[in-house]
This record gives sequence, C-alpha cells and structure tokens, in this order.
Amino acid sequence: MITPELAVELARAGLEWKPANGDRFMIPRPDLEHDVFLVSDMTIEVERLALGGGLVKFNGTTEWALDSIAQGEVVWLPREDQLRSALGEAFSSLARVYDSWVVTVEAGGEEVRVIDNDVECVYAKALLRVIGRA
Repeated sequence: MITPELAVELARAGLEWKPANGDRFMIPRPDLEHDVFLVSDMTIEVERLALGGGLVKFNGTTEWALDSIAQGEVVWLPREDQLRSALGEAFSSLARVYDSWVVTVEAGGEEVRVIDNDVECVYAKALLRVIGRA
C-alpha cells in the first residue's frame, strides 16, 4: 500500500481525488493515523457540498464519535490501478527487477526510471516525477 507520506505529496502536487466506492483513506490524527478506511455506500459515503469539496460521512459507526469529516481533512491512499491511470500516456512500463519494481515514464521530455520495493509506491513516485514534484 502507498505510504501516507507519498499520498500527502501527491495531494500537494495536485492529484485530485473524486471519491468512489473502494477508495482507501486515512485520517491524519494521532489516535487514527494507523487506521485505513474504505469508502462504501454501506458504511462510509462522501456527500458533495454545494460550495465545493465533500463531506466524508460515517454511517452506523458506534465505536467512536466521528459522524463526518471534511474531505480535505483526510488523506486519500490511491490504489495501483488509480496511480497507473493517473500516469496516463506518460507511463511506459512496469518491470520486476530482483526484489524491486521499476516504472519507466516520460517526464519533462526524457525517459525516467523509478525504483521501489512496493508497486503502489513506485507508481506514486513515478507520478510525482511526471507532475514535477520529485
């Protein structure tokens, strides 16, 4: 899974999140920072607000007293398929080299290779290179 740090970097670099069922996110608060939540119509849904943004609503959560939180206060943890899709035409290849993953992309008019042991992290790092925040 992508690290929260990389997810924050992607958000700061401008990767936009349009929440959908199956999306993962975390809440960067000391008591919740190790919990990963999943958007689902049954338990966690996102309500679009007229003034922009969204409200992440927790339905039927009796374990703790959080009914909702602003979308801007959570950190989206994009999946492999979402990261690869965001790379678009800049993506060239994904290869396994020993115990690491290598993604090749076009960034700034040149071919760039990015390496990481986690496939989602390597896609995230490649995307950061493409959008100019590496």
